[in-house]
Amino acid sequence: MERNSSTTTLFLYLLLTTITFSSSSLFFLVKADDPYRFFTWNVTYGDIYPLGVKQQGILINGQFPGPQIEAVTNDNLIINVFNSLTDPFLISWNGIQQRRNSWQDGVFGTNCPIPPGKNFTYILQVKDQIGSYFYFPSLAFHKAAGGFGGIRVLSRPMIPVPFPPPAGDYTILAGDWFKANHTDLQAILDNGSDLPFPDGLLINGRGWNGNTFTVEQGKTYRFRISNVGISTSLNVRFQGHSMTLVEVEGSHTVQNTYSSLDVHLGQSYSVLLTADQPAQDYYIVVSTRFTSPVLTTTAVLHYSNSAGAPAGPPPGGPTVEVDWSLDQARSLRCNLTASGPRPNPQGSYHYGLINTTRTMRLANSPATINGKQRYAVNSVSFVLADTPLKVADFYNIPGVFSLGSIPDNPTNGGAYLQTSVMAANFRDYIEIIFENGENTVQSWHIDGYSFFVVGMDGGQWTPTSRQNYNLRDTVARCTVQVYPQSWTAIYMALDNVGMWNIRSESWARQYLGQQFYLRVYSPANSWRDEYPIPRNALLCGRASGRRTRPL
Repeated sequence: MERNSSTTTLFLYLLLTTITFSSSSLFFLVKADDPYRFFTWNVTYGDIYPLGVKQQGILINGQFPGPQIEAVTNDNLIINVFNSLTDPFLISWNGIQQRRNSWQDGVFGTNCPIPPGKNFTYILQVKDQIGSYFYFPSLAFHKAAGGFGGIRVLSRPMIPVPFPPPAGDYTILAGDWFKANHTDLQAILDNGSDLPFPDGLLINGRGWNGNTFTVEQGKTYRFRISNVGISTSLNVRFQGHSMTLVEVEGSHTVQNTYSSLDVHLGQSYSVLLTADQPAQDYYIVVSTRFTSPVLTTTAVLHYSNSAGAPAGPPPGGPTVEVDWSLDQARSLRCNLTASGPRPNPQGSYHYGLINTTRTMRLANSPATINGKQRYAVNSVSFVLADTPLKVADFYNIPGVFSLGSIPDNPTNGGAYLQTSVMAANFRDYIEIIFENGENTVQSWHIDGYSFFVVGMDGGQWTPTSRQNYNLRDTVARCTVQVYPQSWTAIYMALDNVGMWNIRSESWARQYLGQQFYLRVYSPANSWRDEYPIPRNALLCGRASGRRTRPL
């Protein structure tokens, strides 16, 4: 019997979730239209010294950061994660859309944690995606201890890329860092206080000049840059060199040139850099934005025929200028003539000609609840339930959450604790306005989706703000910034059934309640819309002792 690619993937998904996973046994069992890539990861604690101070870090196969995932559009990834920590553990995949498959999202709203000493095998597909992303540990405050790594999803060979193949492809995982252990940082939050200012910045897990990227004179290289930190926006620049932006979280972009680039929490960019300067070493500089003081760290861009070390101090960059950053953000444009993960041009989907069916206005705010620091969305500060929401929804377990437990609009009332879940319908086309009345930049991420950033500006959003939306060539991405006393508007097609996390990428704010879940529901209850619960799904809380579906 012939199967199309989608049917084959579902068949193998059902097959793979009924067997015991090991890379040796799986290799001979799998045959499919789309390739399979197998990974076995052992997650452990280990001593790390990123800022010269001994800390307890989270290592994957002994590495900090963790191994990079290399994939091609539509590859199936089988990732067997052994939890050798003393704590429950989950990994989430920032930007991987998990089409029809929120079961693999790796956040507590969808998955039971991997218990200490146990393993779980993620079965996910980078379906109809290209681009630069990263993974990270999503439970507790593990993200402040490491456990993150880069994800590259390359285009299939048959689909043209709008630039020549680079001579090399480098990943820069940059972020702020604390000298305190993640358990101490979590205790600060649990005791009702906010985090202190970070102690420094890291590039690929190392401090000042801890990394060297080697280039050959005259050749062009791709750098994939992600902000994997927990507190601050960053600015990235290459001494003496310009950057040509080519991709933003899965969108090929108009190839604008920048001398420095703002990368907000959770965001990823790809730039091309040509080694067209005299042969010596140069600084790669990362510094914080909108902070006082400004933190800075460097890596080295090393010409293979270098005549000397980097000269002079690292070049300075923008610091607190919001208008500069806003202008740069507005300059990001989608390359309408380039193919995305499919051979049709990116501009063939006319997002700006579709009528929205619903508008959600989401306002972030700080709050004090029961004498402790919290953060809220539309006055609701999220608290974890005792059972993952997706699991409770599947088994119809009452009392775990209530649909509509967060309003569509700001209430301007007092904040309160709630396991907040917003109901939404499959195939709706919605408008979301992120409203930020605070004096700090915000960064918002939506799991399971790529959305169109149609507008951003200062002041209060009103319906007349739509007159200035970009309805022609904005980028589609999964993480967007909202500037102080400003708003950002997105359009999003609800084409992915599941339970999806909408969260702040500022990890203290996320931990203290600035998140909620969007339940995208299809009444058809069809495997065409959503994969069934995996046979190997971990069950916990009120779902303990139940059985997953039969094959």
